[in-house]
Amino acid sequence: MPNREDFLVTTGWLAEHLAEPNLRVLECTVFLRPGADGRGFEVLSGRDEWAAGHIPGSAFADLQGDLSDNSSRLRFMMPPAEQFAEAMGRYGVGDDSDVVLYDRSGNMWAARIWWMLRAFGFDRARILDGGWARWTAEGRPASSEVPAYPPATFTARPRPELIASKDDVLAAIESGQTCIVNALNGAQHRGEVAPYGRPGHIKGSVNVPAMGAAGVVDPETQLYHPVDEIRRRFEEAGARPDQRMITYCGGGIAASSAAFAATMAGFTNIALYDASLSEWAADETLPMEF
Repeated sequence: MPNREDFLVTTGWLAEHLAEPNLRVLECTVFLRPGADGRGFEVLSGRDEWAAGHIPGSAFADLQGDLSDNSSRLRFMMPPAEQFAEAMGRYGVGDDSDVVLYDRSGNMWAARIWWMLRAFGFDRARILDGGWARWTAEGRPASSEVPAYPPATFTARPRPELIASKDDVLAAIESGQTCIVNALNGAQHRGEVAPYGRPGHIKGSVNVPAMGAAGVVDPETQLYHPVDEIRRRFEEAGARPDQRMITYCGGGIAASSAAFAATMAGFTNIALYDASLSEWAADETLPMEF
């Protein structure tokens, strides 16, 4: 079983290490608001909230702008390696940096950037357990000062096996040898609400939510559950540590938190379906059920 400390840092640890010269702290916040017609979401950057007050020394990681493929019609798609590397270099993240990621929305945005770093060959990132909510609940300091990290060289070493396409998902359905995990909530999985178009879930997929009472993150504390509890939730859904897993959600964000949690719990063969239901539900030829 992996060590939780290899994936997460506590607020106490971060407070003690903020002055370390090799540490880079990135706030990753994005906000989602339901669309006016009950479908889709309005996406709002968290930059203004970061500018008003953030963990001292933290820079803002712009997922929508710098870290997504803006040539795609879908939101939050993985960017080209050169774009990602250039952005990380501007943030001061180099090959030997130690990175801590946090957000204000239940860790899933931090997990998204953690998974992207991992997919580009970088393994020196961890997530602040409990994020901004826990940091502020404990009365820890905030700053509006913009950090002056010097530019760095980030070398992208892509791991394409960590990102799945719709063809990979179709092949997984056909083979029956991969556990496909929906990280959305139970109501969305069951088709009771359908913010992404067609109701329901990808054929054959199981449900391990990122958020909510059944999720991998405690909704009250915003802490990840204990590793053995996370492992139990995946195993009860049908996942096996020796089996391939593909996680998905609406647009690859909650799925990143599920993929992060599963990795922390000892599952080693995991891919993220980047386009998720934003692509799948829109294509009537792709099988769904509820």
